[in-house]
Amino acid sequence: MVNIANLATETRNEKTMNLDQLSTGEIISIMNEEDLKVVDAVKKALPQIEALIEQTVKAYKKGGRIIYIGAGTSGRLGLMDAVEVVPTFNSDRFVGLIAGGDNAFVKAVEGAEDSKELCVEDLKKLELNDKDFVIGIAASGRTPYVIGGLDYAKQIGAGTGCVCCNFNTEIARHCDYPIELSAGPEVVMGSTRLKSGTCQKIVLNMISTVTMIKVGKVYGNLMIDVRATNEKLVERCRNIVMAATGCDHDKADEALKETGNDCRIAIVMILLGISKNEAEAKLAESEGMIREALK
Repeated sequence: MVNIANLATETRNEKTMNLDQLSTGEIISIMNEEDLKVVDAVKKALPQIEALIEQTVKAYKKGGRIIYIGAGTSGRLGLMDAVEVVPTFNSDRFVGLIAGGDNAFVKAVEGAEDSKELCVEDLKKLELNDKDFVIGIAASGRTPYVIGGLDYAKQIGAGTGCVCCNFNTEIARHCDYPIELSAGPEVVMGSTRLKSGTCQKIVLNMISTVTMIKVGKVYGNLMIDVRATNEKLVERCRNIVMAATGCDHDKADEALKETGNDCRIAIVMILLGISKNEAEAKLAESEGMIREALK
């Protein structure tokens, strides 16, 4: 196991050695300057990110799930991304696992991240299969919980990748599609919920959003498979249909009422001037891709 003192995420930041003596304005100014390094770090990792996303798209199209595994902040970020995919893209095939279980989202579970076997148990409960793609998230790149999960996923035949915030990590050697990036030492030494967490959040945004775009959950830049679970989202559906078709308020409402607030069907109905059943058939034939359905 790698000595964490040798990791960039665990070294002291030369700019913040006297952090406790600075004014509030000075501290947030330094934090802002340090956060600018995140964007550059992600940019340098774009080829790795692209390679991984191509695999998540393939897995999703085969009927597989995208499963995030992590501990602490990394696990929480995976859970958050997975949960937010549900209302945004109407998909429950992004899953987040955190060492110590869901309760660990709000309260640390000591020792859970140190167990390789614990992640194997969690993945078995999910009935992991070879259609799935497992992504280990770990700022350090050495978390045993993640390593155990990735090893088991490979054993099952599932695809594997990772998002780590150091280079030459141990975890990268346990997966097929590693993403390694580094924004340098944290403002507060070892506090990886800061720059490292921001790096991870940006990368996870890319993974889930691009995967959903590539499987037909977006038309133009409109999220046309949004789940309308409250008044705001019902109104958003109306605005999406109006933006996609150029129709008026009443026409959008009429189509959405007929389709049960399904923007995709409503858009195809309006643009092609066809019935709900005909629109559904076209979308089924095009595997949910609106542009193909409109041809």
